Amino acid sequence: MTYRALISVHDKTGLVDFAHALCTLGWELIASGGTAKAIAGAGLPVTTVEAFTRSPEILDGRVKTLHPAVHGGILARGEQDAADLTRVNSAPIDLVAVNLYPFEETVAKPGVTEPDAVEQIDIGGVALLRAAAKNFARVTVVCEPGDYGAIVDELRAGGTTTAQTRRRLAQKAFAHTAHYDSAIQAWLRGDGSLDLRLVAPVRLRYGENPHQQAELFAYRAGEGPLGGTFLQGKELSYNNILDLDAAWRGAVMFSDPGIVIVKHLSPCGIATGATTAEAFAGALASDPISAYGGVIASNRAIDADTVRAMGDLFVECIAAPNFTAEARELLAKRKNCRLLSMPNLAIDPLHEWRSVNRGILRQTIDRGDPAGAEWKVVSERQPTAHEMRTLRFAWVACQHVKSNSIVLAQGTATVGIGGGQPNRVDCVKIAVERAGARAKGSVMASDAFFPFEDSVQLAALAGVTAVAHPGGSKRDADSITAANKAGMAMVVTGARHFRH
Repeated sequence: MTYRALISVHDKTGLVDFAHALCTLGWELIASGGTAKAIAGAGLPVTTVEAFTRSPEILDGRVKTLHPAVHGGILARGEQDAADLTRVNSAPIDLVAVNLYPFEETVAKPGVTEPDAVEQIDIGGVALLRAAAKNFARVTVVCEPGDYGAIVDELRAGGTTTAQTRRRLAQKAFAHTAHYDSAIQAWLRGDGSLDLRLVAPVRLRYGENPHQQAELFAYRAGEGPLGGTFLQGKELSYNNILDLDAAWRGAVMFSDPGIVIVKHLSPCGIATGATTAEAFAGALASDPISAYGGVIASNRAIDADTVRAMGDLFVECIAAPNFTAEARELLAKRKNCRLLSMPNLAIDPLHEWRSVNRGILRQTIDRGDPAGAEWKVVSERQPTAHEMRTLRFAWVACQHVKSNSIVLAQGTATVGIGGGQPNRVDCVKIAVERAGARAKGSVMASDAFFPFEDSVQLAALAGVTAVAHPGGSKRDADSITAANKAGMAMVVTGARHFRH
């Protein structure tokens, strides 16, 4: 029996390997446009859609696969439809591999025009996925390159995919097209009303506490926790996921190798360095007591030197773009340490949700200072070049601490962090206490303005030499006066970064 696969993919990740495996198993390949060129370019036999349908594409490629020969081949149920297939010069199609034009990625780009967005609305691909998913009793539908390997394994083992696999993949395809259509209608609507599209949940052991039930929903089917790949350790808990998310969002804000250590949703150490090992040492020194049992996020691959720098510190989880082979070998000895590979450093989506009683809040994520925010020195003394570099680091770091956020930093490492208190002066006290002797000569960043001069006075007594804050208080002059009396440099940033 001859099996046929129709392949039409925008994302060509793994395409050639998949096509080669199918050819090796005796499958005939049908492909459209650039997909056919990629397969043929690899030296593999392929029939173009135009040759299969005996009809050329029209409308500059807008219509390629919308043809009775294609959809008849996919939707045919067996012998009862054989005569109809013969009449339209078609044959059964047993596998459909399609991924869609990148509509969401296109409309997320700044300045995208409406015609550009419209051209990224996939029509034929969605129709192919839905047709193949409808006929899951016979047809295997594939909407993600990540499924290629498992499908090939099944075909090698049994000649065809199992009914259970086809049903599961059909569910994924319908979820995929539903998500895609929802994104399009949300873009057309453009009014900011509810736009929450989630795929099947993963049941977690429990929530924040054992008596609470919890699930993890994803924005895209087939993705691991936070969009990453789980490499090692027992399953992530509800609290692990929250902590990893907070740490990851902080780590990717830095361009230099950066480490963020989070415990109970609060950063206890943030640092950058020439290497991840150097950054880790700086982050750990910020608060080694709180770091015990925390999670770590790195914006660079974790190497063996970084693992060795951890010493015997108990770490719940580590998220990083990658882990070197030697680092994996060392970390394998830490059976209770979970590893999450996060090769995509982009934060997605660009908005966040929070449930409240009888409603849901949505806001765009805080991506740093908005356009137009300008730093101004308001003190008599200008900050030194070193102080300014440290202030800029501290300013980014404080954006990831719960308000009222106060960060003390030396170089590109935090030495004291205070946050989550109802008043700012208590957060200054906490940061100063955590810093100890290292408060002397440090700089301070505050996520919002100082309502009174007491926070500045307390920082000056601890030996802080420079301060950055948004400004905008009615009593800004009092804080400036306090800074001048202490010989401190003060910068106002023009942007606030509350994190409730």
